[in-house]
Amino acid sequence: MRVISHLKKNIQGVVALLFLVSEAVFGQEPNALFKSGEEGYKCYRIPTIILTNKGTLLAFAEARKNGCGDAGDIDLVVRRSADGGKTWSPMSIVWDDADNTCGNPAPVVDRKTGNIILLSTWNLGTDHEKQIIAGTSKDTRRIFVLSSNDEGNSWSKARDITSDVKKPDWTWYATGPCNGVQMQSKKYRGRLVIPCDHIEAESKKYYSHSIYSDDGGLTWKLGGTTPTDMVNECTVAELPKGILLLNMRNYNSTKVRQTSTSKDGGETWSELKADSTLIEPVCQGSLLWYDHTGRKPFLAFSNPANQKSRTNMTVRLSYDKGKSWKLKNVLHEGPSAYSNLVVLPNGNLACYYEAGQKSAYESIVFKELMFDDFK
Repeated sequence: MRVISHLKKNIQGVVALLFLVSEAVFGQEPNALFKSGEEGYKCYRIPTIILTNKGTLLAFAEARKNGCGDAGDIDLVVRRSADGGKTWSPMSIVWDDADNTCGNPAPVVDRKTGNIILLSTWNLGTDHEKQIIAGTSKDTRRIFVLSSNDEGNSWSKARDITSDVKKPDWTWYATGPCNGVQMQSKKYRGRLVIPCDHIEAESKKYYSHSIYSDDGGLTWKLGGTTPTDMVNECTVAELPKGILLLNMRNYNSTKVRQTSTSKDGGETWSELKADSTLIEPVCQGSLLWYDHTGRKPFLAFSNPANQKSRTNMTVRLSYDKGKSWKLKNVLHEGPSAYSNLVVLPNGNLACYYEAGQKSAYESIVFKELMFDDFK
């Protein structure tokens, strides 16, 4: 009987181990915050994440009702963590406009008030990107702002700011999708800056640009546009001395990220410069400036580091403001796509990213990063 009991315990242990292994192998890790097919949605995409003044993590996503396509019935959803990402609240809906598309979340925190400001774009669920670009859609792409003053538990009604931040001859438009920044430099202290992109109606050329607010998100102004096209989805970080660095998805044949800087709070942008180290398959990425007590400041960047496919989610570190990237950490060698970096309350980095085994859009994963893992 003792032998049988011992065998049973061993078998139970092996089964438990195999279960854990299968979870890792098939992408069902406990840190997958959103999994396609759950909660009544066929697909979750477009991860963005921020840390509030009180230390709450807010992880946003697009919840796509009928599939992984960019059009149709899409809602904005969020999960919250008050313990640095160890546990998470159930999913809650931030914005649901019937069968229409509510997407491209771009959150930023006003550190003075603690309010969370969320920029987003909207279009009719029946309008597709190609129709909007061609000018044959029933409506157009519009820009909205929502806010929360209670750590993301509740949200204001979405407010249309399209006329303030979109030119009449622009068709397609996207906010982020990535977090915005609040500037810390003396001249522009408190300014909220959101990275965006647009397409011109006549030329069909696509550019990156910025929008900004100097009153905590109440009113918004259109900032500068990149002087050259062939770039769109972008991410921004504030370097020392108030210099903004814009890092952009690039559509020319080089398959490397493009960068631009601003010395006037995002009102104008410099000529584009390619970063040959930051290879990409043409995909979104995330940029973050880290400046915290006890560690030398650095720039961090995440994206699928592969020029042929959306695979190999990688986070890189630069200690010379992006001139070189000597350290990296490969988080997921398999299919992976959009991502957003965040600094945790304990000072560690975390990456919130799309990943799976057969498809990058199987789940959105949250992962805390250890500095010792960067080589």
